[in-house]
Amino acid sequence: MNSVVNFIELENRVISAVYRNLMVRAKVVLVDRVSGAALPEPVATIVSPLPTGSLRMRLPDWIKPGIYFLQALNAHGEGVARSVEFRIC
Repeated sequence: MNSVVNFIELENRVISAVYRNLMVRAKVVLVDRVSGAALPEPVATIVSPLPTGSLRMRLPDWIKPGIYFLQALNAHGEGVARSVEFRIC
């Protein structure tokens, strides 16, 4: 099963994305491209029993401008999908 997370837009410090083939307890995290490290927040946890849906993540004020991407992690913490890179100004 191929999992997908697609970045849709960033508006007013809120990220909108859609996902496909992610199971309950999967997480979507924000990753800094330069360091490759997942940020401690925001984190979206999938709670819907349906494997397809959308999510919104509000960015905390401390997140610096840069290039980021979303990464989906399964319930075991393994990366299963990655979005395109996008810039936060």
